[in-house]
Amino acid sequence: MSPLPSDDRRALLQLARQAILAAVTKQPVPAVPALSADPGPCGAFVSLHVGGRLRGCIGMIESAGALADTVVRCAAAAAMEDPRFEPVATSEVPTLEIEVSVLSPMRAARPDEVEPGTHGLRIRQGYASGLLLPQVATRYSWSRERFLEETCHKAGLPPEAWREPDARIEIFTAEVFSETDFPAQKKMPAS
Repeated sequence: MSPLPSDDRRALLQLARQAILAAVTKQPVPAVPALSADPGPCGAFVSLHVGGRLRGCIGMIESAGALADTVVRCAAAAAMEDPRFEPVATSEVPTLEIEVSVLSPMRAARPDEVEPGTHGLRIRQGYASGLLLPQVATRYSWSRERFLEETCHKAGLPPEAWREPDARIEIFTAEVFSETDFPAQKKMPAS
């Protein structure tokens, strides 16, 4: 997956912020323009932070639609539908720091192939599934084993479930960018 041009990154972050504002004010979702270098259907996650703390995160591992459409849907859902948090209030929108992660396709991997900070990780066993983005392992300085254990925990599995023969381990990379990369654009006026 080729890196997105800076203008496309900036456009996706702006679309995400517009989608969040539309969702919290119950307005129509903004029109989604085409990107200059749209990578085609791919997964994406939108993470919301306030003061360095997670405030919402929703994503799609795969998407049949354009990346911009996926980011708009995930941004609105991160603000309103993350079951771990109350919906974002209109007054909170200016305080949000938005981060977008554009995912590569997943591939099956052995535990020794997992590189914390480079790879994101999904572990599935039976009907349980857990996914952590690459930046999570970096943020907490996790070892490979700890990253595997925490992904099992996210799936609701015992920490050692990744060692079981029926556990499926998948890795991916992500192009991660946030409004902190473009500080002049962050605070757009509410409409």
